[in-house]
Amino acid sequence: MADLTSLEKYAELALRTGVNVQENQALVINSSIEGADFTKIVVRKAYELGAKNVHVNWTDDDLTLMKFENVPDEVLTEIPQWQIDKHLYFAKDGAALLSIRSTNPDLLKDIDPERVAKANKASATAMKEFRQYIMNDRIPWSIISIPTGDWAKKIYPDLSEEEAKESLWEEIFKIVRVDREDPVAAWDEHNRVLHQAREYLNQKSYQALVFQSEGTNIRFDLPKGHIWKGGAAQTPEGNAFNPNMPTEEVFTLPDKYGVNGTVTATKPLVHGGNMIDGFSMTFENGKVVDFDAEQGYDTLKHLLETDEGAKHLGELALVPHASPISQSGLIFYNTLFDENASCHIALGKAYPTNVEGGSDMNNEELDQHGVNDSLIHVDFMIGSADLDIDGITEDGTREPVFRNGAWAIDFNS
Repeated sequence: MADLTSLEKYAELALRTGVNVQENQALVINSSIEGADFTKIVVRKAYELGAKNVHVNWTDDDLTLMKFENVPDEVLTEIPQWQIDKHLYFAKDGAALLSIRSTNPDLLKDIDPERVAKANKASATAMKEFRQYIMNDRIPWSIISIPTGDWAKKIYPDLSEEEAKESLWEEIFKIVRVDREDPVAAWDEHNRVLHQAREYLNQKSYQALVFQSEGTNIRFDLPKGHIWKGGAAQTPEGNAFNPNMPTEEVFTLPDKYGVNGTVTATKPLVHGGNMIDGFSMTFENGKVVDFDAEQGYDTLKHLLETDEGAKHLGELALVPHASPISQSGLIFYNTLFDENASCHIALGKAYPTNVEGGSDMNNEELDQHGVNDSLIHVDFMIGSADLDIDGITEDGTREPVFRNGAWAIDFNS
């Protein structure tokens, strides 16, 4: 276990900068049993900050695996109404949501991918109304990660489990700026830089972005009125929060009908406890028309078959290759970290807040604006040190945005 001072700084950062919990506000925490000690620190600090109630939803990898190994499909796909109601109760009360991720990336590697896909789809369908609160920033939410033995050993296979966990704690503290004297102030500055980048791109209002690197040659049309976001978000009441910690991205949404070309993933994707690696996809008019994978082909196939929207994109994110996570030289097998090492895109649902007026549009209006809808939202990484990105302006001019994986623009110009 990491030292108590660092753990308390991390907990306070998650509460103040992550979800920005307010006095007399409820807090819901999703956490694993293995992370119980750290979660108790978070709960104590949340009450100290004035939270009126802290509710913890516990999970356990061993129990999850046993369930997949033993129960019939109809049990896997049955989501009790009380579970749905519980989430909606807290959302309607304006609660903050903090997810403390600490899952074994290989947990379900020996489970039939079709069973995993069925369970994921059932959960996503049941929680669709609750998810609207998240996707539209109606409540503050944030995701952080803490080490587990299995995850740490995956990253550091040559170390003992305890040594691996200590090494991973050190990396996490460095990446999320807990190693700074004042992590909250460090994040304030980091958010300022991200806001500067996104405002530059919003002023440019490119019609499209073209990505080119080894294995990738693709054009992403951008909807009229698209909005770049990154760093801190805001609730309708104006309270700032950071959805992902770490985060190094500025992101928007591509037109769901305007993606054409081929992309090749540059890092593995862990989805539903299964690894997908060495994969590529070809898009025509926004839809995946061909794909391949060296590992996890069936998992990718089932992912794309979740619903019609799963074959379209909902996010396009820019991350310099020189980001701290990329410079660590590690593959984290954890999307929260790996996506912030690399430019990435997401299959599935788009954030309505990435288009002007999107939060107030119905499904038909969102579709007319090129905003994708789906039960899934799954990021995968396509950035690299040789990635070039060009922006296409309204008059057709082509301008450099990235060269060799780095920003090619001056945000102060």
